[in-house]
Amino acid sequence: MLKKRAFTLIELLVVIAIIAVLMAVLMPALQRVRKQARDSVCRSNLRQWGVVFYLYMDDNDGLFAIGDNSGQWRWAMERYREKKLSAVCPEATDTQHENGSLRAWGLDRMDRDHVTQIDYGSYGVNRWIYNRGPGQASEMYWKTREVKQLHRIPMFLDCSWYGAEPLHPDLPPQFDGDIANTYKNNSMRRFCLNRHQGAINGVMFDSSVQKIALKQLWTFRWNRQFIESGPWTVAGGLQPEDWPKWMHSLRGK
Repeated sequence: MLKKRAFTLIELLVVIAIIAVLMAVLMPALQRVRKQARDSVCRSNLRQWGVVFYLYMDDNDGLFAIGDNSGQWRWAMERYREKKLSAVCPEATDTQHENGSLRAWGLDRMDRDHVTQIDYGSYGVNRWIYNRGPGQASEMYWKTREVKQLHRIPMFLDCSWYGAEPLHPDLPPQFDGDIANTYKNNSMRRFCLNRHQGAINGVMFDSSVQKIALKQLWTFRWNRQFIESGPWTVAGGLQPEDWPKWMHSLRGK
């Protein structure tokens, strides 16, 4: 009668080692696939938001919402936005995360039925697109899409808050996730998030969705007086070593 042969300890250890090696090889590839999938969902969200913004402007003679409050878009877009349309990037779902790149915002808001709800999101508006009235730098606001180079004007992007108003002298974050002290001061930091491997996603004023390298944020037309060859651009004399250390290895110039 034949005896059943069991695995020896050495054979089991070899099998376990082979499995460990395969996992070590496969895990980075799986992580890349997961990140690519989340990036695709983010871009899809923004593409739909671009349609929502355009529907609003179509109904308002090509003008964007009146005012300059960063969160004004949340109320202006409410009746155009489908309930299933998410304002949260899959890479940013935690309102308390210590890393500003992954942080989403969460706010109490009053809906049309005067019911207080919690509103979550991780996208923010370029405040300079608002239809701002006379005074208080109103000449800097775009107000309408009836302007040239719409594909160069950021509209709605990955953001640590529900909006910001970048200026060309704004400093970059001093470390990855540095979003402190950004109210009317260095507010480009709200958009300069290492959320998609050295880049963010955004929908432009022409509704095109772009992946924007963080080092290229200062080269876009954020407002009517924004200098696209400012101090944080190669055209403005920027040297690679001028960037904060955490940005040295990021792609872009």
